[in-house]
Amino acid sequence: MSGTDRAPLQVLDDELAAALLPTRGPRAHKGDNGRVLLVAGSLDYAGAGLLASHAAGRAGAGLVTLAVPASLQPVVAGRYVEVITLGLPEVSPFEVDPAAAVALLEAVPHDALVLGPGLRRCDATDTLVRLLLATPGSAAVVDAEALNALSRTPEWPGQVRRRCVLTPHPGEFRRLQPAVTGDLSGDDDAREGAARGAAEIWGQVVVLKGARTVVAAPDGAAARAPFENPALGTGGTGDVLAGTIGALLGQRLDPYAAARLGVYLHGAAGEAIRERLGDSGLLASDLPWEIAHARHRLARRREHRSGGERRVGFALRADLL
Repeated sequence: MSGTDRAPLQVLDDELAAALLPTRGPRAHKGDNGRVLLVAGSLDYAGAGLLASHAAGRAGAGLVTLAVPASLQPVVAGRYVEVITLGLPEVSPFEVDPAAAVALLEAVPHDALVLGPGLRRCDATDTLVRLLLATPGSAAVVDAEALNALSRTPEWPGQVRRRCVLTPHPGEFRRLQPAVTGDLSGDDDAREGAARGAAEIWGQVVVLKGARTVVAAPDGAAARAPFENPALGTGGTGDVLAGTIGALLGQRLDPYAAARLGVYLHGAAGEAIRERLGDSGLLASDLPWEIAHARHRLARRREHRSGGERRVGFALRADLL
């Protein structure tokens, strides 16, 4: 699609984000609310999988399973008591056996996959990523080292058999798309054009992270977040975003909707923390709780706009007064 005939850019705001929120039935149970499987973490980056897991829960997932190398499982188990942990078979300490791990993961019921936060850079990781994405299954968020693994895989777009949301920062984006030109950090037009082009070439939803994050779909649709927040420039915030989008995929949003809503919730949470702390001092672990607050605020906005009002508490019967 040429620049002259592409779809108009959508600028995300409260109203658009509220319209994307998944509904939750009054009798819904945990299995109805999305089962998210995260393949993440290494000895040096154990926190990445924990951050993504916590975010997935706060973004509404009903069940969250964190799969890590078996040697790492005792380190992460119980850190967030709601998260299920799974030890993946290894060929050596902290190095996953790709084929055996894929067989085990396929047996875990899940509605969305998050792949990449904190994974160790090695040949085994490259093989694991390639095998998982070549296996038909639930939609996936592809982040961090999983993106780098794809950049080392020739002609990878033709090998992927899942609907995906790819979440690169500018450096990861350039590794995936070396021919891209322009300033992918400070030039909004260059960022939009690069994201749209990549989404079309890769056939997947692309989230180009940074100030005014861009979300692009393979059909030419694109959206931009309004947020410029230097407080988010700290380690682990991308892991939180990956878990948030994964939770929304698990709640049956399509990849483009999940990516847009996840980006907006993440940005709104960052803005709320910035109001309290200023431009520095935000930690990635501060974000998940605020993501839950941002989702609640959007849900209340939608209820108000629709004329509905959810009653909370008990109403006394007239004959008891």
